[in-house]
Amino acid sequence: QVQLVESGGGLVQPGGSLTLSCAASGTIFDINAMGWYRQAPGKQRELVAIVTRAGSTNYADSVKGRFTISRDSAKNTVYLLMNSLKPEDTAVYYCNVRIPIGGYWGQGTQVTVSS
Repeated sequence: QVQLVESGGGLVQPGGSLTLSCAASGTIFDINAMGWYRQAPGKQRELVAIVTRAGSTNYADSVKGRFTISRDSAKNTVYLLMNSLKPEDTAVYYCNVRIPIGGYWGQGTQVTVSS
């Protein structure tokens, strides 16, 4: 069974940086996109960034210019480079892999931005 293992979350001060990674346990065929979602307390889960099979990217307005999504298709791994972090970025971040029918989710990793 395919699993997505996330790492890289933690506590960071405002203005700091973190890099999240998400690695699939095995080869996944027909990936449409890989991305990151986040969910803050009392809020709905929202899309943060995605990278499509063709390599195009899309970002939530709130993270444009600060976050960068990248992928290593050979390793079935996706990264989220987060710079200039703000307290409002505090959330549980979830990796997602989309396939034609359904998809996969990571276990979630906590990112806390606080002094």
